[in-house]
Amino acid sequence: MDRVAVVAVAQTKFEKSKVDQNYAEMVYEVVQSLFNSSGISYQDVDNIVTSSSDFWDGRTISDMAIQDAVGAWMKSESKVSSDGTLATLYAMMRILAGSFNTTLVVAHSKSSEGDQAAIENAIFDPIYQRQLGLDLTVVSAMQARAYMNRYPVTEVDLAAVVSKNLENATRNPFAQRAINLTIDQILAREMVCDPLRELDIAPPSDGAVAMLLAHESVVERFTDKPVWLTGVGHCQDHYYLGDRDLSTSLSLEKASEKAYKMAGITDPRKDFDLVELYDAFSYQELLWTEILGFAQKGQAAKLIHSGRSKLGGELPINPSGGVLSAHPMFVAGLARMAEATLQLRNEAGERQVEGAKRALVHATVGPCGQTHCVWVLSRN
Repeated sequence: MDRVAVVAVAQTKFEKSKVDQNYAEMVYEVVQSLFNSSGISYQDVDNIVTSSSDFWDGRTISDMAIQDAVGAWMKSESKVSSDGTLATLYAMMRILAGSFNTTLVVAHSKSSEGDQAAIENAIFDPIYQRQLGLDLTVVSAMQARAYMNRYPVTEVDLAAVVSKNLENATRNPFAQRAINLTIDQILAREMVCDPLRELDIAPPSDGAVAMLLAHESVVERFTDKPVWLTGVGHCQDHYYLGDRDLSTSLSLEKASEKAYKMAGITDPRKDFDLVELYDAFSYQELLWTEILGFAQKGQAAKLIHSGRSKLGGELPINPSGGVLSAHPMFVAGLARMAEATLQLRNEAGERQVEGAKRALVHATVGPCGQTHCVWVLSRN
């Protein structure tokens, strides 16, 4: 199979509210940042794939607001109304199909401009489930409790995830929430939805990410440090929560199996130098880590308590601070890819993982990890 690489990335700073920018201005900022840092121009872009949501943007056809900002004049532009990692998959497929040599992927979100609970409630079945007042926090608390009832996982373990990631975020200039806190300080915060406290829940964020993909035949035009997309898998689970075992995730198992097989991964614990995964809630880092094969079931917290998954450990997980440090809806997964790309290019600054050559990137959308997308990124 032909190869595709990430040749340039850019991120905005993620903030609680970007009141001084509309969608087009925010996207223009990140696209121009990508161009200015890499020497690329609109003429180098053959195709554009964007990621956003009509619900979160509060308008029909959400990509229409950013057409000029991404340079979509006299060029193909498509929107994926899902996480930016799935937009990246579509972008890669368009290149591998032979239609284009380069594709610009841009994800944007302004979570500050909507009623988050009301928007999330619309995800659920309108006849039976929506009437219960469900949102992502409520159902994630249900999943956290199911996971903790099945395995010896405690609220102290959840707090350890928060402490690790928010400390990592102090080294990330793009992070929204970054602070050094002890486990006791985290456990003293307000209980929002048992067993999830205030800091167990990622903060809604505004921001954007841009990434340029290129076919291997033209990579040398753009960079001498390409990051290759060597494996990918995605899978979607049942819509109704009652049809799923919330203490695990069959869709993540299948998505990771596909990605690992494509990339030739035989031992995840030894084959990766870092992991950037989607932890919109603290328990998710533990649950996803185990399903991805980095720890035995119910044992992921030991990675943190032993220091092995901390920055400087043998397998750093979320050295950027993860989604717990900033949660721009539909952008957060692409931010994980951007962070992994910076790591593999040795451009991650204070959060750099020394000698990083291969990274796993994970993202999820839908309640309780309904849909997962897993990527393997490599320097070679």
